[in-house]
Amino acid sequence: MPNSSEDLEPHIHSSVNNVKEDSEYVRLVISSEAGPTAEAQPQTRTKSFIWWIKAFAFSIFLVVISLIFLKWGVPFLFEKVLFPIMQWEATAFGRPVLAIVLVASLAFFPVFLIPSGPSMWLAGMIFGYGLGFVIIMVGTTIGMVLPYLIGLLFRDRIHQWLKRWPQKAAMVRLAGEGSWFHQFRVVALFRVSPFPYTIFNYAIVVTSMKFWPYLCGSIAGMVPEAFIYIYSGRLIRTLADVKYGNYHLTTVEIVYNIISFILAVVTTIAFTVYAKRALKELERGEANLEAPSASNHDDNFEMNKLPLERSKHLGSSSSSL
Repeated sequence: MPNSSEDLEPHIHSSVNNVKEDSEYVRLVISSEAGPTAEAQPQTRTKSFIWWIKAFAFSIFLVVISLIFLKWGVPFLFEKVLFPIMQWEATAFGRPVLAIVLVASLAFFPVFLIPSGPSMWLAGMIFGYGLGFVIIMVGTTIGMVLPYLIGLLFRDRIHQWLKRWPQKAAMVRLAGEGSWFHQFRVVALFRVSPFPYTIFNYAIVVTSMKFWPYLCGSIAGMVPEAFIYIYSGRLIRTLADVKYGNYHLTTVEIVYNIISFILAVVTTIAFTVYAKRALKELERGEANLEAPSASNHDDNFEMNKLPLERSKHLGSSSSSL
């Protein structure tokens, strides 16, 4: 019995020490973990408040810049740029020659990565919705086919160039996967989205994109943009006629132009937001399907590459075998 009591004393002391250590550990850990959580709430509120201040200041800055542009920038563009161009076109070219010039500019500007928006505006100013739409669609269709065909000759260089921007390359790769309708839909979304279409025309050749879904999707995506450019061109011409001509708008025409302008802006924003959200959803779905696992990490790594790089890697591995 005495031996047993003596044996129990070290166990009791050790258990008491363990309890003290555990309680001390719990006290230290809980206090250290609860501290940052309690301090994080004021920091989050401060960051949110700073963000709202920055957003408000940026909004005021945009309003001021817009007012300055409307006060001095728009009159300068009308007097020095738009109105002289309209007068020069009216006297230097006939309508058939001008139509050919606009089609040629819409066809060749994208080849040299030059925006073709001014040509679309001029097509809307001079030819209106009917013939202007035909000119824009013919010119832009040629302007989308030529870079595609030229890009096929320089696939290696374009692929090396895209490696500098992996996120953009992943977005472009998304367009070349799936069925015919999937490729058609993604290309149409790219045309509506803010993604630079002059770069997209060349970058798409490094994917598995087929020519016909690329062409059909590009034409479908260009239809809303064509009407927006035609409308804005007609509106610019109307404002130029009012400012520098003898034309006066009636109250009905003023209301019509204001409402149509608001609808055009809302439609443009709606198309852009829808395209960006749809592309993000497709990108998330693609990332979930290609999520790497521990067992097949190398295979999934190959799937995340562009088709050109993937085929080269597979070719080198087969030759080594």
